[in-house]
Amino acid sequence: MAKFEKTVNLPLSQTVSKVENAVLNGSMTASLEESSDFATGTARVAVRVFERYSFLGSNRVSMSVTMVSAGTGTHICAVTAGGSQAMFWKINTVGEESFLDTLREAFE
Repeated sequence: MAKFEKTVNLPLSQTVSKVENAVLNGSMTASLEESSDFATGTARVAVRVFERYSFLGSNRVSMSVTMVSAGTGTHICAVTAGGSQAMFWKINTVGEESFLDTLREAFE
């Protein structure tokens, strides 16, 4: 599992667009599997779950991205999972890191 967290000075709608574009344009096998948008009090939340095929691991890798905005900025938390073929230990996490890099590069 790999994780990326960052607070950006963008409204939630622009952050969501940037995340979706970065991930979907960053890999020809990436797809948006599910999404959810909701508000609670003054906070707005967007959740996106992406998946792509990892050529190195010969399997699928998922990335869940949660974005929360309660003011001027938006906090992003992205977590990848999958990408290992081992039964008891994770020995190949290259696919997870590579998938996360498509998002990391868009915001750094």
